[in-house]
Amino acid sequence: MLFPTGAEQPLYEIKANLFKSLAHPARIRVLEILSSATEPTPVSDILAATGIEPTLLSQHLAVLRRHHVVAAERVGNSVFYRLANPKIAELLLIARAFLADTLAANRDKLDALQSLPPIGTPQ
Repeated sequence: MLFPTGAEQPLYEIKANLFKSLAHPARIRVLEILSSATEPTPVSDILAATGIEPTLLSQHLAVLRRHHVVAAERVGNSVFYRLANPKIAELLLIARAFLADTLAANRDKLDALQSLPPIGTPQ
């Protein structure tokens, strides 16, 4: 059986939706900006740091809000964003460490390939 039935299946769906919400480079960049901030970040700062079109950024932020990854607070005419949970920053760090390990392993393979003796050309 590929997926268990019953109470466990919704958890798989929730997890999949969380990862879908993270599955865009712009959203990852936004989360990295927010994770490095010490206080809530105004949209104007996120726009300046990413260079994303305002309407597109708004759509990405809406996806992140819908999946409870970020939280927003309006102060006057400005909207400020923060990570909804500090564990999101940990998730980003773990993902970065995983990628660094994967890239290092691939680098080792590439180095091993390049250290092989040359192959003669057929004559």
